[in-house]
Amino acid sequence: MSSTATQNTPQLHPAVIPVMAVAAGVTVANIYYNQPILKDIGQSVQATGAEIGKVSMFAQLGYGLGMFFLIPLGDKVNRKNLILLLSSLLIVALTGFSFATKIYQVYALSLLVGLLATSAQILMPMAATLDSVNRGKTVGKVFSGILVGILGARVISGLIADWLGWRWVYGISAIMVFMVAIMLKFYLPNVPAKFKGNYGSLLKSALSLIPEFKILRQAALLGFFTFGIFCSFWTTLTFHLSSDPLNYATGTIGLFGLIAIGGAMVAPWFGKLADKGDTHRSLLISVGMIIASVLLIKVLPYSLVALIVAIFFLDIGVQAAQITNFARIYSLDEHAHSRLNTIYMTTYFIGGSAGTYFGLLSWKLGGWDMSTWQMLLWGVIAIVIVMASKSPKSAKGKA
Repeated sequence: MSSTATQNTPQLHPAVIPVMAVAAGVTVANIYYNQPILKDIGQSVQATGAEIGKVSMFAQLGYGLGMFFLIPLGDKVNRKNLILLLSSLLIVALTGFSFATKIYQVYALSLLVGLLATSAQILMPMAATLDSVNRGKTVGKVFSGILVGILGARVISGLIADWLGWRWVYGISAIMVFMVAIMLKFYLPNVPAKFKGNYGSLLKSALSLIPEFKILRQAALLGFFTFGIFCSFWTTLTFHLSSDPLNYATGTIGLFGLIAIGGAMVAPWFGKLADKGDTHRSLLISVGMIIASVLLIKVLPYSLVALIVAIFFLDIGVQAAQITNFARIYSLDEHAHSRLNTIYMTTYFIGGSAGTYFGLLSWKLGGWDMSTWQMLLWGVIAIVIVMASKSPKSAKGKA
């Protein structure tokens, strides 16, 4: 395994990792383009606020399903071919999305886009395989691309929708995915598959990690609730900002994503805290910031300053919890990073889908006030999970 990596690494083109980082960001952004333009899409397909809000839920659900059913294939088949296939199908789905006229078409295509966008998560373990010497640094670059894609998507989406209309968001994205697919075809090396069993045994081996590692279960459950809060916040925030008395335009709503990018720049500091073995403290601070941010916007729902501060610290909290959880689960088994990632990220994005669903339900029942109560409840559950988990002295904690 290490000999293969050693042979491949010297032959890598210097542009490979930057291309992978850009491709991961461009791909994963497709899940989040919908958030600041939900109202525009809803008006176009004649859907109610509750109906159109489910677009985000379907996109996240599709991504969660792809995490479980598609990512493990990276250990079984040629990763380059798998990434190119998923990218090609994603281009078709995005093109179809730009022509959607019915709400059921938007739902189906959102699910499909989410499913196919999981190629971004195949790029991460592939980056780790390509450079065994600087593995952490290499994976960090690709993960940075994913973060920028997630956070920048709202800004790009809002601006394009303001200038050209929401359909152009997906049309332009299809062109961008096509361009990065061409670059990946030229720059990505062929990496031999390592898993020799069948697809069923591949999934079974991933599932076997759940009862084996207590830390994995804790991290996945915590990820479920923290990302659920994040998705609930961003979905309902769109309706909050576009309603009375704020009445912000789509492009302005998208610009709030720039604040989140600033927050992501601070989050890696928590990775250093985790490296020192203080993961429990890191998680307490992270979840504490999430709860404090939700409390702030609950108390001052129409204050622009409060919204900016809350978005900044909410994003730091969510991303810091994510980075700390990565540090925890990747220490469990050096030979099962992809499968550990599958379990964690599948739960993580299902949590995002659930957060979106309950956020929309709360908005329908009681507007912004009810939505923030729902987020606070999830925050309390998250802090209970952190408090219940002890700083592990061994990597293999069992229930």
